[in-house]
Amino acid sequence: MESGGKVHPDCINASNPHHECVEYCFKRIAEAKSRADEIVEENKESLKEPKERTVHPDCINASNPFHECSEYCFKRIAEAKDRIERNESGMQQEDGIPSSFSGSHQSDAPLEQKQTEQLNDGGDAHCVQDDTVSGNPNLTEKQKKLFELRLKMNEARKANQMAMVAEKKKMEAPAETRGISKQKWLDERKKKIGKLLDSNGLDMSKAYMLDTQETAQAKYKKWEKDPAPYGWDVFNQKTLYNAHKKRTKNIECDMEAYNKAKEADPEFYREASSLQYGKATKVPEENIDRMVKELQDRDAKRKSFSRRRKFHEEKDIDSINDRNEHFNKKIERAFGKYTLEIKNNLERGTALPD
Repeated sequence: MESGGKVHPDCINASNPHHECVEYCFKRIAEAKSRADEIVEENKESLKEPKERTVHPDCINASNPFHECSEYCFKRIAEAKDRIERNESGMQQEDGIPSSFSGSHQSDAPLEQKQTEQLNDGGDAHCVQDDTVSGNPNLTEKQKKLFELRLKMNEARKANQMAMVAEKKKMEAPAETRGISKQKWLDERKKKIGKLLDSNGLDMSKAYMLDTQETAQAKYKKWEKDPAPYGWDVFNQKTLYNAHKKRTKNIECDMEAYNKAKEADPEFYREASSLQYGKATKVPEENIDRMVKELQDRDAKRKSFSRRRKFHEEKDIDSINDRNEHFNKKIERAFGKYTLEIKNNLERGTALPD
């Protein structure tokens, strides 16, 4: 084991760019390798295919290389053969065929087909379904009806189980999301990180060592990103100029056509004293269409933006629409502490005259 490098390739934290392997890491790697070798040695015998097996050729599990027939298998094979003989003899007597032909007919039919026929009474729905779909004439009307009833029972059982699961989900309380209690989510996350740090022999100051490479890169990008404007900074000149650059970044500009128009018109940049002030310049239709498309895209983006608000069902409804609800919130924020006692008296009925 090489201990000269900073990070061992078999370490679970090798993808973390801030991680450096210590003695604890090498100890864990050695324990994991020894445990893997022990598991391989223990399962070496069980993974080998048995050389000598006792398998009946008519057993339904004969294709399994690890299967060995037991007393139960031989009993099932004998019962299947007996049931096939009884069914065929009964069918031949009903059709008027002598029973002497039953032996030759039985020997000609393949054993797999006979097993599927006798499983009508045993409950194997898949095999019977194949025979029914293919139109096997060996099935009687009673057997076909029994098979259809079993299919209906299976469908009803499955529907009942799905209904029970749906009802259980409705009865159980919904899981608390991050938006409802952010502090609780942070506390649980801090506990999980603390357990991982304790198991690796680290303290909370080195929690960054648990981050993967992708998580670390995402954090770096977030730190390098300029913060969004807040408060009155939203309306200052710098913010408006940055918004203008962001809008014009996606618009293509043809500098050759711009320079040609500038050279052709001496008053391309007009002043207030110009005689052509207020006169519309000649603008190509392509530029107008491009400007209209940018405005439409901006309008569509503004409409698609929405910030989800919290909705509490237990809260009293005191508004007639969304706009009135927003106005009531502003009034409550400004004057709620002064009108609280009056509202409580009205709720109790003590403020009403006798």
